[in-house]
Amino acid sequence: MKMETNCNENHQCESLTVATVGRVDVIDWNNLVRIEASSNYSRLFLSDGKTLFVAKVLKKFEAQLDKRMFIRPHKTHLVNLSFISAYHHGTHPTLLLSNGESIPVARKMRKELYLMAG
Repeated sequence: MKMETNCNENHQCESLTVATVGRVDVIDWNNLVRIEASSNYSRLFLSDGKTLFVAKVLKKFEAQLDKRMFIRPHKTHLVNLSFISAYHHGTHPTLLLSNGESIPVARKMRKELYLMAG
């Protein structure tokens, strides 16, 4: 399975090309809500509600995506910052996404997210 970022001549990347079973999809970063790890695979969740299952580990996506747009709050999740609607801190901190999903926050990320939330 092949994965590429699509960049313009100024090296500004705005989409990701992923190969799934029998097809290739071009995903605009603005439509990518989150990516969830599942062993040696990843599940991409899109803003239109669709999901894609890709034979790539989360670390490969993390290296490809813009760190100003995506955060890895937990070892199993990469999240698009523009879809975060709230950060619930406390005993079991979570990120609340605009689609209603709740993403766990790892202990090592709590301080960073708390500072980001202001």
